[in-house]
Amino acid sequence: MELGMGTVIALGMGTVFVGLICIVILISIMNAIFSLIKPKSEPATTNAVSGTSSGDERLDSETVAAVSAALAETMGKDVSAIRITSIKKVN
Repeated sequence: MELGMGTVIALGMGTVFVGLICIVILISIMNAIFSLIKPKSEPATTNAVSGTSSGDERLDSETVAAVSAALAETMGKDVSAIRITSIKKVN
């Protein structure tokens, strides 16, 4: 008994789609299990960074200028249009 080309294609594509559906189901089950194990926590709020930091570390004016320029470029504004109140180093 010889299978036609259309039958082989249909069987191949069907196998792929059944496999993909099984992967989606497994991922959904794992997501439900992990969400029960580890409850969602609130994201930590971060403060903006300042020209001076606490402790012995101080930011030099070049670092503050670089951070200001990067922020202004990302926001699409002029440097004089933004106001940075504090800079905090993140580990």
